[in-house]
Amino acid sequence: MIKITKYIILVSILLLMTGCLYPQDRLAQNQVPYESQIDAVQRAVDSYKKANNGLLPIKTRDLTTPIYQKYPIDFNKMMPRYIQDPPGSAFESGGVFLYVLVDVETEPRVKLFDLTVSEKIRELKLRLEVYRREHGYPPVKEVIGTNLFTIDYRKLGLKEDPYVSSPFTGNNLPFIMNNEIELFVDYRMDLFHFLNKFEEHTFKVGDDIRPILVNNSMFVPAHSLAYTVNENNEPIFLTE
Repeated sequence: MIKITKYIILVSILLLMTGCLYPQDRLAQNQVPYESQIDAVQRAVDSYKKANNGLLPIKTRDLTTPIYQKYPIDFNKMMPRYIQDPPGSAFESGGVFLYVLVDVETEPRVKLFDLTVSEKIRELKLRLEVYRREHGYPPVKEVIGTNLFTIDYRKLGLKEDPYVSSPFTGNNLPFIMNNEIELFVDYRMDLFHFLNKFEEHTFKVGDDIRPILVNNSMFVPAHSLAYTVNENNEPIFLTE
């Protein structure tokens, strides 16, 4: 009986992973964000804010939550008066994106947080924790900043380095970790590209330059550290 139960659970997981529970057109809708979807959510947020004396339809998060995960939209507060249903690409509809707000104190704007990045980080984190329990320390490859490191994936048994496909440029972005084995995506390649593409920016040394990604795309940089520029206008880690 135990073996049968395990088999049923395994099959269910595999079905979910391969998307067999969804028609192909629904899968495409869930995994591809459309500007029309974001525009519809933006209109709903604006209407809700106007009707509720400036309040925003967001879920409560504590002060330590990273800035680009801090203001997730609460669709339940807007349905059905301001929006019929969450978009197909939204997590609430089985999609892979978390709809969030940025610039909430000035001009709230709807952006997308890619949850597939969170899943990849979760999987890699499990491997790192197993390695640390066995060896007492993480598999550091190279020091790249203050308490920031690249990872020796060969020690984790991986033949190829894992990466994230950037929603901003299509670049393959690597993972990095800090001394507490927290994992992040390294967006320096994307930032370098955007700093050169949008040269009218006015960033100074010490400014957080991630808004250049947010202001010129539909997305926020999921699981990112803060970055600034050096004297040569090149992206570097923003350390306290």
